[in-house]
Amino acid sequence: MAPTGRAALLAALGSLPVGLWEPGWTGILAVNAPLAVACACDFALAAPVRRLGLTRSGDASVRLGETADVTLTVTNPSRRPLRARIRDAWPPSSWQPGTEVAASRHRLLIPPGERRRITTRLRPTRRGDRRADRVTIRSYGPLGLFARQGTHKVPWTVRVLPPFTSRKHLPSRLARLRELDGRTSVLTRGEGTEFDSLRAYVPGDDTRSIDWRATARQAAVAVRTWRPERDRHILLVLDTGRTSAGRVGDAPRLDAAMDAALLLAALASRAGDRVDLLAYDRRLRALVQGRTAGDVLPSLVSAMATLEPELVETDARGLAATALRTAPRRSLVVLLTTLDAAPVEEGLLPVLAQLTQRHTVLLASVADPHIATMATARGNTDAVYEAAAAAQSYEERHRTAEQLRRHGVTVVDATPEQLAPALADAYLALKAAGRL
Repeated sequence: MAPTGRAALLAALGSLPVGLWEPGWTGILAVNAPLAVACACDFALAAPVRRLGLTRSGDASVRLGETADVTLTVTNPSRRPLRARIRDAWPPSSWQPGTEVAASRHRLLIPPGERRRITTRLRPTRRGDRRADRVTIRSYGPLGLFARQGTHKVPWTVRVLPPFTSRKHLPSRLARLRELDGRTSVLTRGEGTEFDSLRAYVPGDDTRSIDWRATARQAAVAVRTWRPERDRHILLVLDTGRTSAGRVGDAPRLDAAMDAALLLAALASRAGDRVDLLAYDRRLRALVQGRTAGDVLPSLVSAMATLEPELVETDARGLAATALRTAPRRSLVVLLTTLDAAPVEEGLLPVLAQLTQRHTVLLASVADPHIATMATARGNTDAVYEAAAAAQSYEERHRTAEQLRRHGVTVVDATPEQLAPALADAYLALKAAGRL
């Protein structure tokens, strides 16, 4: 009933004539008796809540920043029509701030024996699993004076995946990969380790690529062309310890490392290489092994979705031992960790030889773009101090990177926006040089 109609009804009930006014409760009950009767009738005619049937369907996964639609089907098995308000509760991070009320509240009118569907649109603000909470239903009578209320548990989980924003860089890196692989008209010279074909010598070619037997059989000097080897093993190692929790911009460093790892995994799988993932701090957090080229990226995205930084110091010795067990044969081990001096010098450097003796090691670290802004600050005393602090930070990172390079480690240090393409370029450079 509309609010004006309900107000008119209440006014009418309140103005009904009653007999002799008696002081005390008897008189009050006499005056309110018609209203009490109306409320009782309204309550009796409201559809029962506990007997309702509720089921869910819809999206089970969504990329961070996109929307997911979850459908709730409500079945009314009673003989009374259901006039209801429904609250479909989810964790607060399932919506953008300020949109929860509009997105989770619904109105329903279901005739007896029928069903209706309502859709809750989620727009999560964090990675991970978002699980549905209770569905609260308030069933009103025809007069709207009284209502029954109850809750139902209707389980559903939406997995919020990493956004993979760096996929925009994939086409350009695949073009470079095709160039290295000899599938375009531009053929790189003297690169790779797998023999491809012979061609005429061009000034500037590496003389070590000359095929003297083929040259002896023909009038011109012949050189071998190469293509990068396939079926190499890439092990992505995500450091999920304390340093990965540091926020750079609006997200923790771990998110930028994940984005870079996804781009490298997509590129390496297209190159015919096998890609595995290891996430570690003081214990194993995630492990993805043995996936096919078509399945590796979805598996990595799903495994990364639930990873969160742990506020503990990473056990570098345990990380190295786990990486060696995961990659028993020669591989490219990509460490996505910090370049801070203390964790590297006290944790990583003492165990680095165990990795470099058996594997090619590439370390990628997320740099803070705010430091670059500080380095250019001028104009007052505070700005000068900020510039000095930024210069000191740059010097420490540079010194740490040089220590790693002296141990044979390839180092990539870039801001969150540049880390993914820089890591992909480093992988292509190693592949072109035949170091994989």
